[in-house]
Amino acid sequence: MKIFLATGNKNKIEEIKKIFSMENIEILSIKDGIEIPEVVEDGTTFEENSKKKALEIAKFTNMVTIADDSGICVDALGGAPGVYSARYSGENATDEKNNKKLIENLKGIEDRRAKFVCVITLAKPTGETYSYYGEVCGEIIDEPRGEYGFGYDPHFYMKEYGKTTAEMKDFKNQISHRAKALAELKKNLDEILK
Repeated sequence: MKIFLATGNKNKIEEIKKIFSMENIEILSIKDGIEIPEVVEDGTTFEENSKKKALEIAKFTNMVTIADDSGICVDALGGAPGVYSARYSGENATDEKNNKKLIENLKGIEDRRAKFVCVITLAKPTGETYSYYGEVCGEIIDEPRGEYGFGYDPHFYMKEYGKTTAEMKDFKNQISHRAKALAELKKNLDEILK
């Protein structure tokens, strides 16, 4: 079974391919030379963006497609950056600039609770969509730690592991917000693809 993964993020492609590596599924992406149009993520929720992306690309490629929308939600910032996580620092956002802005916005704030949220949507070219939610809780630390992961991982500390998600290497693929959402999808995959 071939499933198209609608993302340009090479880190996400690798992460999701690893999670599906034991299945009888071939994950295709732009890395396989398949061109896809840019989808404007203008939804106000992770689910809206995830569904829109999966559906548009499924219809474009005529393939079953998986898309995700994910980000970090910080309690003290009213859930920000949220759906704007990837472009938090503006138009030419980078991981470094986004993290810098996050830490600046948390200056002097003691409550650093945050969660990574992911909504994975599988869409069929015929229009059906199936969305699954995953989250992990932690807190934001000022000093980055770890060399694995991407995005906000170096600043996202999980007390129960005593590490940031950037210090976890392979373990992150088992406990991340994306891994949890994908696990829900995998549970229902046979039924969906009947």
